[in-house]
Amino acid sequence: MNASSLFSEGRSAEIVAESFGADTDPRLRKVLSALVRHLHDFVKEVELTNEEWEAAIALLTETGQACTDVRQEFILLSDVLGVSMLVETVNNRSLELATESTVLGPFHMVESPPRKQGDLIALDGKGEQCLVTGRVTDEAGTPLANAEVDVWQANAEGFYDVQQPGVQPDRNLRGLFTTDENGEFWFRSIVPRFYPVPVDGPVGRLLEATHRHPNRPAHVHFLVSAQGHRPLITHLFVKDCPYIGSDVVFGVKESLLRDFARVDDPARAAELGFDNPYRAVHFDITLLSATGQGTDR
Repeated sequence: MNASSLFSEGRSAEIVAESFGADTDPRLRKVLSALVRHLHDFVKEVELTNEEWEAAIALLTETGQACTDVRQEFILLSDVLGVSMLVETVNNRSLELATESTVLGPFHMVESPPRKQGDLIALDGKGEQCLVTGRVTDEAGTPLANAEVDVWQANAEGFYDVQQPGVQPDRNLRGLFTTDENGEFWFRSIVPRFYPVPVDGPVGRLLEATHRHPNRPAHVHFLVSAQGHRPLITHLFVKDCPYIGSDVVFGVKESLLRDFARVDDPARAAELGFDNPYRAVHFDITLLSATGQGTDR
């Protein structure tokens, strides 16, 4: 037996990495070796105690137990630690010509119902009425017809439909739209409101322990896809929301901020079935072709 193959503090990560078999997938080997190296360095740096490691395992266990069909506590944990946003940023760092991406979030848990252009997605009759318009193009500015625009948002009280079953109508404030021949889409909704992420689970206790507020700035989620193009996950943020500078999941990017302008136009309001005045926002979206490389930001 070679003594150097036995576990030791100095060679701990190296010894674990050497245990991976010769037929291990190269990418899996690279990822796991780096994970082990950083994790072991972390343990050594902070001199993690047995009690702290047990608490960490308990946190992860409870995080898994908190997941349901309509709640993803692990995504929420990833979000509040900034990992989700970092993964998005790393994977889109070269896509300068495309609309900037941000996190998916933990509430894309149900399919959005297909809706027609101009449909009202606010089914509960609450909130400040808002017209949302936009256009989907490729990086050259060519309109993308038949692109799918999946949208979802919280209600006027800061809750998603899946958080209030039996209170909100099913699929409230969700819609799957298809762009027209000009790449345009439009729908009727409400001005989104800021809201707290769920704090009744392990992630909430983590936020409390680190003295962080749980709020996300007001936004509408977009998941946009078109044949031959890279799908995009992004947000449309209300520019003057008080939590723009302190998003609990670090998802805000300056290019995604928009004014939700007040419109005083009785005739147009009547056409939309809105009270006057109402609010309006325009959000153009650029997708990168599947073969496009972009340039580093």
